[in-house]
Amino acid sequence: MEEIVQKMSEEMQKAVDSLKFNFKTIRSGAVSASVLDKIQVDYYGEKTPIKSLASISAPLPTQLLIKAFDPTAVKAIAGAIGQSDLGVNPQIQGNTIRLSFPPLSGDRRKENAKLAKSYADQAKVAVRNVRSSYISSVQKDKTLSEDMKFNLKDDIQKETDKFNKEIDALAATKEKELMTL
Repeated sequence: MEEIVQKMSEEMQKAVDSLKFNFKTIRSGAVSASVLDKIQVDYYGEKTPIKSLASISAPLPTQLLIKAFDPTAVKAIAGAIGQSDLGVNPQIQGNTIRLSFPPLSGDRRKENAKLAKSYADQAKVAVRNVRSSYISSVQKDKTLSEDMKFNLKDDIQKETDKFNKEIDALAATKEKELMTL
């Protein structure tokens, strides 16, 4: 029985890990390279992450410098950034792309907080789906007694509650980070 809960816990952890990744892509203060993590560049017909095509540095809190490994990829990288929802205009200077981010306005912070909340909601839905799947499989298992089913469902619910609390805590932390000036 413990192995069932352990396996379910590992699946739920994937939802939390995905949430953490998504939160890293939301800018809250100083700009970090992780805001570019979701952007995929069409490089020779393949969707490729920017990290694979260039080195990224942050010389200033509101600026990113992207140095392409391959000079032919500069325009593709700039184009992918321009089409993204970052709200910045890439400036090409040789093999380097400079991104200057404006300071976050109150409205942009609120938009980012809404985005963070939607990511948290998606993670909770993923956790609930995993829970539902395991509850259903326990119900259908003819080898388990009713008491065992009841105890297993209780353990599944406790694990689900633990992950939901973790998601809520991560969301609250991110919202506080976003709304702090």
